[in-house]
Amino acid sequence: QDQVVALLKAALMSPASKRTNSWQFVVVDDKEILEQLSGCREQNAAFIAGAALAVVVMADPSVSDVWIEDASIASIVIQLQAEDLGLGSCWAQVRNRQTASGQSSEEFVRDFLHIPLPLQVLSIIAIGHKAMERKPFDEEHLQWEKVHLNRYGEQQQ
Repeated sequence: QDQVVALLKAALMSPASKRTNSWQFVVVDDKEILEQLSGCREQNAAFIAGAALAVVVMADPSVSDVWIEDASIASIVIQLQAEDLGLGSCWAQVRNRQTASGQSSEEFVRDFLHIPLPLQVLSIIAIGHKAMERKPFDEEHLQWEKVHLNRYGEQQQ
């Protein structure tokens, strides 16, 4: 429970444009609901069913015109906090995705969780203990060619 509170505190303190805090969150720890939510995407969302909990991240576009950015920042802050707590996390994109039956993923989640308009669902962040430890990125494979100095196309020497 302390870890859940820490995750939510981090989300609620995440930066937002002009401090509009257009985001809202639904915390799901019910196994049956997690199982149902794993069907929110045509593919690549089955991991939600095995999560200890999931945080549905949504925002109100009538509060902020940059709600997508605000909700994205909150989503990654949740993931960073999970990592700091020694937990694993995985982002399931909801916005602009669809279910196996062709229904909008956002509509699926909204209907299932009774999320009212004008709230828009961006993502579901699944949280739990890591099933495996991924090899970290190493500096040898950093793509420095994607970094430009002062002007596009100019690289640092």
